[in-house]
Amino acid sequence: MADSADRHLLYEQSVQATDAEFDFVDATFRSLRQRTAFLIREDFCGTANMCVEWVSRRKRNHAIGVDLDGEVLAWAKQHNLAKLSRAARRRVTLLQDNVLTVRAAPVDIVLAMNFSYQIFKDRHSLRGYFQGVRESLVEDGVLFIDAFGGYDAYREMRERTKHDGFTYIWDQARYNPISGEILCHIHFAFPDGSRLKRAFTYDWRLWTLPELQELLHEAGFSQVTVYWQGTDEETGEGNGIFDPATEGDADPGWISYLTAQK
Repeated sequence: MADSADRHLLYEQSVQATDAEFDFVDATFRSLRQRTAFLIREDFCGTANMCVEWVSRRKRNHAIGVDLDGEVLAWAKQHNLAKLSRAARRRVTLLQDNVLTVRAAPVDIVLAMNFSYQIFKDRHSLRGYFQGVRESLVEDGVLFIDAFGGYDAYREMRERTKHDGFTYIWDQARYNPISGEILCHIHFAFPDGSRLKRAFTYDWRLWTLPELQELLHEAGFSQVTVYWQGTDEETGEGNGIFDPATEGDADPGWISYLTAQK
C-alpha cells in the first residue's frame, strides 16, 4: 500500500482543513477591516489546497500560490486545480518562486500556514520575510500565520493519528534547546504493515509566540493579535474555536493563529 500511496493526498487528508481555515481567515479579516477580502497570496503553498478553497467560495475571489518546489506545484495543477471550473482556474496563479523575493500584485491577505515560515531560523531572516510580506499587502492588508507549542513540542516523540485507510505519524525526531532548532518528519503507516517513511521532513526553528509577536512589530506591522483555541469540556482537546487572547493555558500541546495588520 505504501508503494502506491500519494504522499501529497495523504498530507491533505491528515494535516489540512481548508474549509475551517477559510472560515476563520475570511471572518477574521472582515472583523478587523470591516470589508471582504478577495485576493490572497498563499506562501509555501504546496498543493495549493487553500488557493483552491479560496476561489471556490466566491466568484470574485482570486488567489496567488507561491512555492519553490516545482514538483508539488505540478501536482497541484494536475490534481487540485483540475477540479475547478475553467473560470475558477483562471482566478488561481501559481508561482514557482522564493517567498523572500517574489513579485506579485498587492494582496488583501498573505497566508503562511502549516508553520512553514519556521524554515527561517534566525531573527534577521524571519524579520526580513515579515517585512517583505508587509510591503506586498494593500494598505489595510493582513498577514495570517499559525504557530504550535506547549511542553510536548520540545520532546523527541512520535504521535500517531488513525485515519480511514492509514495512520498519520508526526515524528519530532530532534530538538536542540540551545538553538531552538527542531527536526520533524511525517510518516504514514498502512493496514498491510507497509510504511511510507519520511514522506515529509521539516528542518525548522521552533519559534515562540512572544518571539513572533516581537518580530512582527519590528517588521512594521501596526497591530499583532494571538488567537487562542478554546477547549472542549468533554474531551479536553481543542474545540476549533479561536478567539483573541493575551493569556493562554500551559497545555502540553497547542496550535494558535496570529494576525498582523499593516
